[in-house]
Amino acid sequence: MPAVGMVGLGRMGMGIARSLCRAGFDVHGVDANPARTEAGRRAGVTICARPAELARSCDLIVIMVGFEADVEAVLFGDGDLIPAASNGLIIAIASTVPPTAIKRLGERLAGTGVALVDAPVFRGEAAAADGTLLMFVGGPDAAVAACRPAFESFCSDIVHVGPLGAGQVAKMVSNMILWACLTATVEGLDLAEAMGVDRERLRAALALGSADNWALRTRADERAMLWAEKDLMILLSEADAARRALPLAGALKEAVKALKISRDLPMPD
Repeated sequence: MPAVGMVGLGRMGMGIARSLCRAGFDVHGVDANPARTEAGRRAGVTICARPAELARSCDLIVIMVGFEADVEAVLFGDGDLIPAASNGLIIAIASTVPPTAIKRLGERLAGTGVALVDAPVFRGEAAAADGTLLMFVGGPDAAVAACRPAFESFCSDIVHVGPLGAGQVAKMVSNMILWACLTATVEGLDLAEAMGVDRERLRAALALGSADNWALRTRADERAMLWAEKDLMILLSEADAARRALPLAGALKEAVKALKISRDLPMPD
């Protein structure tokens, strides 16, 4: 699969594109931001004006944009990707979107000759830059297998968790646990500090015992948490559609909001 398209050259997309270039793939990219496209060009990415151009030149297209509406626009809106797609093209949605949205996209693409996989990634910008992302993949076995050589250029761990949509389900559940661990970490460290225990000593001690978690070890609690509200809204909306009560997740959404307000962090528009 020598030609790979990248829609979105932001924090994550640029790291993925650079990893693909280092691995020898012919990488084509699209982004509306001129500064990002120039950075991509310097990294060896062939810059295209519109997603439709990627559909005519690539075997696999990885989409890394912010929201479900952005994915829709790339595929069926102004991006015109699907009308320009040839038979055999594979599209991987690396963005975090609702599992039900992925299934709807799969239904719309049925019979077009375009294969869809959902491929959300974890571990953040640094992992994207050095090719050590974790990916949960959902989709048909043949399509996932065809994508694997490209995915391995920017992921150190790839888990095929099930059919189309399963990757996003896994990401959704993982995000819930992440934000729960992060808010518990902050509340616990704040309490300990107020009671006279050194925050950093306690952090190191906790990482040795049953309180150990990824957010604690990677200091995720010190970052801006830009996507927390989006992640939790996806979770709660999908739970409503599945008629499942998630009382902890409901409280978690408010805990994240309180934490961001206390730190004067950006809130969603």
